[in-house]
Amino acid sequence: MQAQLTVAQITASELPERFDVLVIGAGAAGLYASLCLPSHLQIGLITKETPSLSASDWAQGGIAAVMAPDDSVALHLEDTLRAGAGLCDYSAVKFLVEQASECIHSLVEMGVAFDRHDGDLALTLEAAHSRRRVLHAADTTGRAVVGTLIAQVLNRKNIQIVSQALTLDLWMDAENRCCQGVCLLYQGQIRWLRARAVILATGGGGQVFAQTTNPTLSTGDGVAIAWRAGTILRDLEFVQFHPTALTRPGAPRFLISEAVRGEGAHLVDEQGRRFAFDYHPAGELAPRDVVSRAIFSYLQKTHPDPAAAHVWLDLRPIPVETIQHRFPNIIQVCQQWGIDVFQEPIPVAPAAHYWMGGIATDLFNQTSIAGLYAVGETASTGVHGANRLASNSLLECIVFGAQFAHLDLPPVGAARTDAIIQNQVKETFPATISAPTSDEINTIEFLRYQLPRLVWQSAGICREGRGMEEAIAQIQQWQQEFLALPISQSLLNLQPKRSMCLDGPDTEPHLRTWAETRNLLDIGWLILKSADFRTESRGGHYRLDYPKIDPQWQVHTLVQGDRWWKAPVQEQES
Repeated sequence: MQAQLTVAQITASELPERFDVLVIGAGAAGLYASLCLPSHLQIGLITKETPSLSASDWAQGGIAAVMAPDDSVALHLEDTLRAGAGLCDYSAVKFLVEQASECIHSLVEMGVAFDRHDGDLALTLEAAHSRRRVLHAADTTGRAVVGTLIAQVLNRKNIQIVSQALTLDLWMDAENRCCQGVCLLYQGQIRWLRARAVILATGGGGQVFAQTTNPTLSTGDGVAIAWRAGTILRDLEFVQFHPTALTRPGAPRFLISEAVRGEGAHLVDEQGRRFAFDYHPAGELAPRDVVSRAIFSYLQKTHPDPAAAHVWLDLRPIPVETIQHRFPNIIQVCQQWGIDVFQEPIPVAPAAHYWMGGIATDLFNQTSIAGLYAVGETASTGVHGANRLASNSLLECIVFGAQFAHLDLPPVGAARTDAIIQNQVKETFPATISAPTSDEINTIEFLRYQLPRLVWQSAGICREGRGMEEAIAQIQQWQQEFLALPISQSLLNLQPKRSMCLDGPDTEPHLRTWAETRNLLDIGWLILKSADFRTESRGGHYRLDYPKIDPQWQVHTLVQGDRWWKAPVQEQES
């Protein structure tokens, strides 16, 4: 769909200073949440790029829901709990699977063109699902969903899209300990926008890893700004590494959907042997973390440089007509990189894909801070536990986004005396932000390049205590260097309601790189600290020095500021 091409760009001077609700992020979660909010509210939808450039748009496999006569909510619940390795919150999972079919019907009514078979919605099988329950639109399901939602948003007069804008931080009311808006980098200005509620829907943080299927905008912004504001975060150590990302020199880590293996593709070594059965009875249809570790372990044993090596995904066992119908996008992308999937296998290796952890929320997306909500991959609702079940992520975006229909906002309070604030800062802060020097730019770019490599090496598929502790110390040193930069000192001392102009047209892209690097440093540190804290292996978190599941660690890890603690998992009531 081309809906994003019709998004009118609002100028900085036209941007209102107040909204009822600000939604940060325009993937499936942010778009659907915006559509479900009561229509009388004035909504600002803030996105870093154009609305379609999100991880949701890249989602290939599909969206899970009970739609077939031989399936049941109980089975979907059981499969999700099993994949989550003991850390799913029962009530959250039950809520997710019970609401799923209703949300699918809502998407169909909006116009999402899911594939059909003999008139009925077509369903496929993915790893760790006991039934065929994954709806799809060829191999571009995310694009079909996001495109439809964008078209719906553009028809809503109460939703104002503000694209190519970067949220720098939350605007907190220190006196009442609540969120009252955001600080925004937009069109050469730094602006403060007030809102009665802020919804973070910024997706994941895959760019903190050197190898990731996530788009370049996935820099963990929502989690980082929420943490800096004092929000409670949960289970940050749990990162899902997708086992089959295209591995070809010069090519992006394009995800080869799990649905390919569900349809019958084989994971093989150079001799064509299905080596995954050496590690799990289900072979290539084992849970994602198992398959990723199987590939990692196999490459460790068989290649001198396992980081640069790959295995093969062979689609040839699938009927040709099935490949053509189900995976046209995979066919096209592989062709661009010289791979004919009908004649040869695809070189693949694992890459960071999905962050199970995030901002701790309840069933109505409320965080630990009043006025602040989170939804989608940014949030930790308790539905994914230690390892997300395939195709439950798009479902989570829709089910939990729908809950914003019940949003109960506090009454509009008396306007604060912004003029007083302005007068307080006029004498001490300049009206412009100067561009960083070449030395500062080099430092920021060095950190932006080195950090993902360090995190991939120390907190990737297999982790170990000493390596993580060394990486934590390195990141802390980098953070000190980063904060000492003059540009950091200028930006971190901004005062609320003091709008600033940037000095020259080249300043904004440098400030965006600065902000994303700041966020990546924070979430790299948070992931490592959480992974070091959990002294066991479970789901997407695997430690070489603690390779077994420890029943004493069947708990959530929570962090607020620099304090980590454990919290019980919410289980089924007896």
